[in-house]
Amino acid sequence: MRPAPLALPLVLPLLLLGLLGCPVAARSAPGDPVRGQSLYKALCTACHSVDHAGLGPPHRGVFGRLAGTAKGFGGYSSALKRSGLVWDEASLERWLTDPEGLVPGQAMGVSVPDAADRADLIAYLRTLTPAKE
Repeated sequence: MRPAPLALPLVLPLLLLGLLGCPVAARSAPGDPVRGQSLYKALCTACHSVDHAGLGPPHRGVFGRLAGTAKGFGGYSSALKRSGLVWDEASLERWLTDPEGLVPGQAMGVSVPDAADRADLIAYLRTLTPAKE
């Protein structure tokens, strides 16, 4: 049985819209902060902690913070301090994917190649609200 001649022109654009929307939905899927916390412990704590500077800066309050300005950490590269980056989902995604590609001359030698891992780490970092002073 052949589709009615009018159905194809109506259905085809809807199918194309659906296909175009799929990559956007996949990219913007929220991460799992619980899994992100486990990943943070496994991948990040050799250099970072939530509240104290180590080889890297602390991460509490990272969302909305200007890169290179965490209190108590003085080991930032001049490249990162000059970058003008403000940490949000998009900048953290790019940073975790390829720190050197985002900020040439930065000092972090680690990337997170898996998109789901990055989403989960970012979801966890979002939960680390600034400490009350």
